[in-house]
Amino acid sequence: MVTKSTISTPRPPNITPLPAAKPKLLDQVRNAIRLRHYSLRTERAYVDWTRRYILFHNKRHPKDMGADEIVAFLTHLAVERTVASSTQNQALAALVFLYKEVLGIDLPWLDGIERAKRPQRLPTVLTVRETGAVLEKLEGTLGLMARLLYGTGMRLMECVRLRVKDVDFPMRQITLRDGKGAKDRVTMLPALLADPLKAHLQRVRALHAADLAEGLGEVWLPDALALKYPKAAREWGWQYVFPARGLSVDPRSGQRRRHHLDEKSLQRAVKKAAREADISKPVSPHTFRHSFATHTLDAGYDIRTVQELLGHKDVNTTMIYTHVLNRGGKGVVSPLDRL
Repeated sequence: MVTKSTISTPRPPNITPLPAAKPKLLDQVRNAIRLRHYSLRTERAYVDWTRRYILFHNKRHPKDMGADEIVAFLTHLAVERTVASSTQNQALAALVFLYKEVLGIDLPWLDGIERAKRPQRLPTVLTVRETGAVLEKLEGTLGLMARLLYGTGMRLMECVRLRVKDVDFPMRQITLRDGKGAKDRVTMLPALLADPLKAHLQRVRALHAADLAEGLGEVWLPDALALKYPKAAREWGWQYVFPARGLSVDPRSGQRRRHHLDEKSLQRAVKKAAREADISKPVSPHTFRHSFATHTLDAGYDIRTVQELLGHKDVNTTMIYTHVLNRGGKGVVSPLDRL
């Protein structure tokens, strides 16, 4: 008699699990960039340069190429595509990142490749009268943003990424987070903009309340703050001062959120305003930063103070504005004017 206990259960065969598929090269680049908390702009630029480098060399794998191929690609950009030196240097930075951080190839010739020399040009600066003429042509939210750029000296992206919690009305100051070089700094809040900015934030808060009522209202948080403080993404203080009109899908997380206003809309508006004001100089939002620095120095403030307000690491960077003060060539009176 065969009992249940005497029946042997066959053992399952030893199955060796298949190794996980290795991510494709461009996905490896993305992962390496996100691991280092680089911006989405940097991610897109580096991935694009990696793709163009591979296609230029007929889809050869970068590990099978070296200095000669990089130089050939950069020469193609400079000679045939006639790109700017900054663009050429960005392409080189992307390839250095590819070899060192993604492929783990630390080759000494990477540091030996010469970077394109950037031309030393003086910044475009508007006079006080020209600045006022351009600002008069800008209204609404974009006009408020342009006045903030000129009134504080902040950069364009610092303005569009500004959070509600970083505007301090009682102290009349604005804290600019994670600026160039991943540095924070404090600048003034112009008294003339206090009331318009408060009125603007009331409208933004109503928009945020409507988003919350629909089960939305989250905003992107830097680094791991979203994991550390799960509720912070919905809090009023973390919202953008200048949010976008519509919702969008985060390309990294896939979440539907309200991002900040697209900086291109301000760039287009400023160029249009300059044309309408009959300003012949090339004007962009960054021109307001240059004008802020020059006009502040011209008002008698010391250069170290201006350096801190602008967030310059080296005072020599700030010194360039002493060459474009409203005094003519280096402040020297022409001998013709002495006759």
